[in-house]
Amino acid sequence: MGYGLGVFLLALGLILAFAVQDMIDAVDLTMVGYILCLAGVLVIVLTAVQLNARRRTTTTATTTDAEGRQATTQRRTESDPPPPAI
Repeated sequence: MGYGLGVFLLALGLILAFAVQDMIDAVDLTMVGYILCLAGVLVIVLTAVQLNARRRTTTTATTTDAEGRQATTQRRTESDPPPPAI
C-alpha cells in the first residue's frame, strides 16, 4: 500500500462517480465510485499515519545499582524527514 494506490483508487472512483453514464444491471456505478473514493482517501491517510509513526521512537532503559535502587530513563528520537520527491 502506498500513496500510489490511494491516488489510483481516488481517481478511479471519481471517474466512476462523475464521468460514467452507463448502466450495468444490478450495479450502481455511482455508488461504486463513491466507495472507491472513500477507500482511496482512507489508504492515503493510513499511509501518511504509518510513515509518520516510523519516524518517532522511544527507548526506555532501567538500571539497578548495588543497593537495589532502580532508575529509569527514556529517550525519544525523531529521525530526519525523507528527502522531497522530485
